[in-house]
Amino acid sequence: MNYENLYQTLQPEEKSVKDALASLQKLSKSVGRETESGDLKNLVKDINAMADTAAVLSAALERIRSAIGDFDAKAYFESGDFAAQMLEECREKGVDVRGASPVYEMFPYKVRLDMENQDIYLDRKKVQCVRPLSFVETVRSGQEKLNKAPFNAASFAGELSDAYDLAVLKLNRQPESDIYLTSLYKLLAPMSRFRKDYDLQSYAFDLARLYISYISGTDTAKNGRKFQFGPNRESKKSIRILDQNGNEQHLSTIRFYRE
Repeated sequence: MNYENLYQTLQPEEKSVKDALASLQKLSKSVGRETESGDLKNLVKDINAMADTAAVLSAALERIRSAIGDFDAKAYFESGDFAAQMLEECREKGVDVRGASPVYEMFPYKVRLDMENQDIYLDRKKVQCVRPLSFVETVRSGQEKLNKAPFNAASFAGELSDAYDLAVLKLNRQPESDIYLTSLYKLLAPMSRFRKDYDLQSYAFDLARLYISYISGTDTAKNGRKFQFGPNRESKKSIRILDQNGNEQHLSTIRFYRE
């Protein structure tokens, strides 16, 4: 199954509906004027034209209803066709995607497919969409919006350094040691209700923007301390991000120090 086939079927019918509605609106205005002026001859003619146009509209709507009824959305999701076509659209649109059905990562979003109800969850937001192309465009648009949002690397690094200092004390580590970024997240969002507003994916996205600034030469927090990311390790404690070129990177640790 492919929603695009249904879409192509519906396009001419939707045009018929649009044209019929435009014609009805025009005729309705004429009927109003003719009723007011007492132009019965043209009134009868336009009323008949409205009836014929309404029949055309009704027939087009019935064909649309029939085509939609013939499309089994549940089977479309459960067969894996939707997921396969979604992944193909991601490749064509350059949207990075990882994971396997029903859960995917489209950085910085988490995507979950609800096969039973034919719903899609973009993070915690339910998206009712059965067209893979439309959904992927929604994701890409959201990514572009996030990337354009203002970001103060020095300020975020300053907040991160405060969490770093707490982690050094809590973990009984030496100052300027490498600390796992996952440990800092637990200090930045210590309670579950905080993590709902600032989840791990949001943290990863901020780290990605900080990393991009770091690569560009910004390595100083607002409080004047320098920071340095540790070696990338693809471990359970690493955090996956995308760099400025859309390439996958894994960040594990960070350290703050003074020169």
